[in-house]
Amino acid sequence: MAKATLTISSKNYSSWSLRGWLLARFAGLDFDEVIVGPDDASARAEILLLSSSILVPCLRHDGATIWDTLAIGEYLNETSPEAGLLPADRIQRAHCRSISGEIHSGFTTLRASLPVNLKGHFPGFKVWTRAQADIDRIWAIWRDCLDISGGPFLFGQRGMADAMYAPVVTRFVTYDVKLEPRLRAYADLIMAMPEMQQWIEAAKAEPEEIEELEVEY
Repeated sequence: MAKATLTISSKNYSSWSLRGWLLARFAGLDFDEVIVGPDDASARAEILLLSSSILVPCLRHDGATIWDTLAIGEYLNETSPEAGLLPADRIQRAHCRSISGEIHSGFTTLRASLPVNLKGHFPGFKVWTRAQADIDRIWAIWRDCLDISGGPFLFGQRGMADAMYAPVVTRFVTYDVKLEPRLRAYADLIMAMPEMQQWIEAAKAEPEEIEELEVEY
């Protein structure tokens, strides 16, 4: 069988690439990375928040081609059920799918106001009221999940929901968003994962190629 490939774009700026990559790593999939540059139209549209219809990340595995992040998570849950990307319990599995779908399609103001930028750090960043509403909703989701599961991850063990919300954690770090102790502990756990540390190290080594995002905050 040919080795799987995962097509991704910028590690510094691309939230969806991070999600797909984490899902593949959580599943224990052996894959090669295919990097598309910022001049690729689909990758550029995603990074600059100009399109909700994108073709990265894209997983190719055993004859299948999957280019939607939620679909990648569902596919990997089927092919690697032992990884526990989705909870075993039916009700919790439905909950996981619901909050993963919410981050997949929502929080547009947060995305536009606090774009992913792993090299950046903006202490005292002023969060707009509408973006704060998105942040408040994310906090409520995290509290609810941690209350039910007991932690340390959203559904006890790490899985699809944690991969889906990992870019949000990086946004909170980049833009100095203050968290209550329990949510800070969860965010710190995500940032400390070896996979996240590997991704961040690679992101910081990327050349500065996307001028539109090199702005002062």
